Amino acid sequence: MKKIVLALGLMLACAAASAQHPFQSRVLTDTIHSAALGVDRAVTVYLPRNFDADSTRTYPVLYLLHGMYGDNNGWFRDQKAHEVLDRLIASGEAAEMVVVSPHAGGNPSTEQNGYFNMPDWPYEDFFFGELVPYIETRYRAGGSKARRAVAGLSMGGGGTTSYAQRHPDMFCAAYAMSALMDIPQVNAVPSQSPDDKIARLTRSVQDHSCVRYVAEADSARQEKLRGVQWFVDCGDDDFLLDRNIEFVQAMHRAGVPLQFRVRDGGHDSEYWHTALYYCLPFVSRAFAR
Repeated sequence: MKKIVLALGLMLACAAASAQHPFQSRVLTDTIHSAALGVDRAVTVYLPRNFDADSTRTYPVLYLLHGMYGDNNGWFRDQKAHEVLDRLIASGEAAEMVVVSPHAGGNPSTEQNGYFNMPDWPYEDFFFGELVPYIETRYRAGGSKARRAVAGLSMGGGGTTSYAQRHPDMFCAAYAMSALMDIPQVNAVPSQSPDDKIARLTRSVQDHSCVRYVAEADSARQEKLRGVQWFVDCGDDDFLLDRNIEFVQAMHRAGVPLQFRVRDGGHDSEYWHTALYYCLPFVSRAFAR
């Protein structure tokens, strides 16, 4: 009899919890036809639990950029971003937000990678001219600098930093993880062909050096950089640590405030998974300002 009563109690508790929270977060894949790129591009979108409860409510948006060899599903497949989001939103440590991870590459031997405009790859035109308007209309997200942030890992960390540098009117916060801030000329990949995709990517990173952008900033550019909340996060065993330190030093010399963390770890999925526990509260605080 006691077992039956206990079982009924558990069933009622589960039913009550379900009644209080009838909606669940969702991760879906959308497809956008890009006139700029001339192809369809996939984008993975996280919608918070209450998204379907009120069709008039709008949300802040985080654009979450993957690294080289990655794809739009990487953050959710490899770093379990949806699980971290659910956990931190439920605990109140992160705001309810829409999170968007667009596809910017694949295998760099066969597919062009990168977040910058390159020959036959005007990705930045796609991102700002097509992706952002589509996402923010369809998913009731963003709409202003105060409700828009960007974050990313490795190549996506460099994209994050450069996007926020050159479009400071678009983002209130930027969180760069293990970021490809620059590639020194000594480490450049020599191009054997004008169609060499890795060489193109290398040149684009050098042309958009995040370190040089700050080092060469005049007072007007420095003031615009101060309008973004910055966070740089890199492991102590990461091969890109020196580039991240160079960026932080340039920001300090320019008088641009930022947070900088060097944690135990390398250039790997485990590090980026744990970085989300810092990233999501950080951008949530920026949204709330």
